[in-house]
Amino acid sequence: MAYMSQEGYDNLIAELKRLESIERPKASAAIAEAREKGDLSENSEYDAAKEAQAHLEDKINRLKLTISEAKVVDTSRLSTDAVQILSKVEMTNLVNKAKMTYTIVSESEANLREGKISIKTPIAQGLLNHKVGDEVEVKIPRGTIKLRIDKITVG
Repeated sequence: MAYMSQEGYDNLIAELKRLESIERPKASAAIAEAREKGDLSENSEYDAAKEAQAHLEDKINRLKLTISEAKVVDTSRLSTDAVQILSKVEMTNLVNKAKMTYTIVSESEANLREGKISIKTPIAQGLLNHKVGDEVEVKIPRGTIKLRIDKITVG
């Protein structure tokens, strides 16, 4: 089961609709076009189109599985007492005094440019269930960082 925001769920549904209504017909058309070019045994365009269609169908099936396992979180019921999924966490790196803000989201909603990190990342795992004022040490690939949680809001 994957917990996510309503926005994240809606984005998955929109992507599924786009793949099924736009990309799938394009893939079928590419196969039909390649088939018209004759002998299929030596038609690399046909093979490529069939492979692209297989990748597309795989992506559609994975998306359907994610949607079927999704649990939309009612953000109005979330607490800001401790860090949890959909928490927006403002923190300070205690070594270099850098301020950071991240919202902890499901894997499918993660987008670093938007400040959204997956709940499965080391930083999110290190912050979970901690409160404002807590200092946590988080092991990341480059070593260990020490963070102080300054503020928790609902993202």
